[in-house]
Amino acid sequence: MLTAFARAFQTPDLRKKLLFTLGIIVLFRVGAHVPVPGVSFENVNQCMDMAESNSGLFGLVNMFSGGALLQLTIFALGIMPYITASIILQLLVVVIPRLEQLKKEGQSGQAKITQYTRYLTVALSVLQATGLVATARSGALFPQCPVGREIVPNDGIFTTVVMVICMTAGSGLIMWLGELITDRGIGNGMSILMFISIAAGFPGALWAIKQQGKLAGGWIEFGVVILAGLAMVVLVVFVEQAQRRIPVQYAKRMIGRRSYGGTSTYIPLKVNQAGIIPVIFASSLLYIPALVVQFSNSQAGWADWIQANLTQQSSPLYISVYFLLIVFFAFFYVAITFNPEEVADNMKKYGGFIPGIRAGRPTAEYLSYVLNRITWPGSLYLGLIALVPTVALVGFGAQQNFPFGGTSILIIVGVGLETVKQIESQLQQRHYEGFLR
Repeated sequence: MLTAFARAFQTPDLRKKLLFTLGIIVLFRVGAHVPVPGVSFENVNQCMDMAESNSGLFGLVNMFSGGALLQLTIFALGIMPYITASIILQLLVVVIPRLEQLKKEGQSGQAKITQYTRYLTVALSVLQATGLVATARSGALFPQCPVGREIVPNDGIFTTVVMVICMTAGSGLIMWLGELITDRGIGNGMSILMFISIAAGFPGALWAIKQQGKLAGGWIEFGVVILAGLAMVVLVVFVEQAQRRIPVQYAKRMIGRRSYGGTSTYIPLKVNQAGIIPVIFASSLLYIPALVVQFSNSQAGWADWIQANLTQQSSPLYISVYFLLIVFFAFFYVAITFNPEEVADNMKKYGGFIPGIRAGRPTAEYLSYVLNRITWPGSLYLGLIALVPTVALVGFGAQQNFPFGGTSILIIVGVGLETVKQIESQLQQRHYEGFLR
């Protein structure tokens, strides 16, 4: 692998792409540390020292922003507005006939959908930036920090508008940087930036676990977490690469004097067909009760019950609801993204069939049957991986600092595998050995 990595830098055009991607990554990390105008940097630093146990409500967004959210930098929103906009457009494609028609038009239709995604990203960035500024002013961003309400000293409208504009512009800049990596660099730009945001928090989280440990100065806990993380990486790699290959045979057809078809191929159905989307959906949905309680300032019994059962990650009810939501959204997302009837119709149109299965409706029913069977282990795997930090590390008392959480590991491994495959394919075009050999 090291030899292949060296050969990648020896190839001129591939070296340019790698260096361009590294340059964008450096610019992205620099922007994550530039504070927004109007923010008291000293008060933010003071509150950040106390935020490790209080940032659970904003933990997911803070992770995707590389720690920029709680620091209120120009990249505070991170890549989350774009992710949210992409998910919304994917769901709307199934609901709105016009978007479904654009998707079927090929590259021109996809370009139009991408443009809609950009517009929606900007709109969501304005909403999220406004909400973040209001949260910071109310002190809800750092509830137990004594200077939490003084993070934004000036309450003027002009200061608010400037902060919202800067955060929205930062989100738009991140979207542009991601597209630059996709066009001129290596890998999917948005995925690479998401990878970097999550990986940036690993060193600090690991060191925090070492400092909180009590055995041999924390080194034993540190080693256990490293081994647990490696075991999770191996498991995720194994499941992410697993797929059910359904054989497809195409009949021979004579068009003029030429014979077409007669080839054999397969339909790859991944065990984890939904990817990381169910975990994001479930986490976002479980944040709603906590937000309601936090902003209502209610002392009623229902607020105490929600606080004790739906916001504490060690609560059995929270764990159960979180797991069930992940399983539900896994089936839901697979159902809206993979249409067995459409696949069966396309196969029938081009003379393809599954050996032993009649073309048409029987093929669609067979694909639906197989998809449901492999989605069950995939959804259970997602739920178990996502709950590892909550269940397995209760004894450490530092679930919030555990860097190898389910969401982070799934994204890190998935993006890493896809990027390595792209580099490998370009190396193989030049008759070099790939990374995975």
